[in-house]
Amino acid sequence: MRKKMIVILKILLLLVLAGALVLLSINFYMSHVASKHFSTVLELSKEMDEGELEPLDAALVLGAQVKKDGQMSLMLTERVDAGIELYQAGIVKKLIMSGDHGRVDYDEVNTMKDYAISKGVPSEDIFMDHAGFSTYESMYRAKEIFEVESMVVVTQQYHLYRAVYDGCAFDMEVTGVPCDTAIYHGDLYRKCREMLARLKDFGYTLVKPEPTFLGETIPVSGDGNVTNDR
Repeated sequence: MRKKMIVILKILLLLVLAGALVLLSINFYMSHVASKHFSTVLELSKEMDEGELEPLDAALVLGAQVKKDGQMSLMLTERVDAGIELYQAGIVKKLIMSGDHGRVDYDEVNTMKDYAISKGVPSEDIFMDHAGFSTYESMYRAKEIFEVESMVVVTQQYHLYRAVYDGCAFDMEVTGVPCDTAIYHGDLYRKCREMLARLKDFGYTLVKPEPTFLGETIPVSGDGNVTNDR
């Protein structure tokens, strides 16, 4: 009986080690591939000044927590600020605010759009993706709903690897701009969870399941006000 238990424990240990190896390998691969597409607002502005870069279709700003009082969390504020900077620098033509608006009492995208308008971005240049329930779904919908061909993805660096990788998987020209300016509460937990999320999205990008919602196309070349819901 004791020998049998030892054999079982060895098998379990081997399975755990194999799983960890797969997890780490996929994380390394995704980070390696995506990091080649990272840039900064300053670098992109320089490329435009030198005629090496034409304005991209949009900056895709990924949603994050909106507090109960309706204020954006620090992480979300940084993302939207970076998107606004890209727009005002002429690097992107439009903004797409992609986040969770799956409930009446929780609305990331209108909060993001209202903030950008308060900073001087015209409403017609801001699209809202009300069904950006995950990074993968935001990328899928950017391609299939908004017909994006080229874009800058804006989020914190730990998240940017997966976002850029997912976007590239849909054959879009994707540049990632990190927007970190602070150390966030729960940062270690968030980064550990991200390792598992990369594994999930690696699988998703292989089989490309449809997102929760699709719908009619809303070309990003048009008027962002068509996405208004109030």
